[in-house]
Amino acid sequence: MESMVQELKKIVTFKKTTAPGDLLLVAVEKSKSVFYALVTDIVRDDSRREEWWNLTLQILSVPPQQVVWTLREPQFTGQEIFTMGGDGRFMQAVDFTKPEPLPEKNGPRKKTTGPRPLLKRVK
Repeated sequence: MESMVQELKKIVTFKKTTAPGDLLLVAVEKSKSVFYALVTDIVRDDSRREEWWNLTLQILSVPPQQVVWTLREPQFTGQEIFTMGGDGRFMQAVDFTKPEPLPEKNGPRKKTTGPRPLLKRVK
């Protein structure tokens, strides 16, 4: 799981905090899957002595799924890899404010004239 997280941190810019409205990237160890979830609410779980939080998430799948996970702050801010049902998980909010330019593989791109197509077919 640690190697998966390190690879994700190389290609995705993450935030250090998580708040309602943030988009989380969630990685699951057993299925080796990654998905996005929208944070819709964060509420303190008063039934526990230590600081645990109920995160209401909208998993961005088809159809969308709403879940509530009870986590500690280091778990939902990417500071800690944790387990749910024995399955390793990592989650951290994605930072969309500073997109980093991708390295160009074949030198600088040539500018084209005329309108560019809106969609590109990938085979």
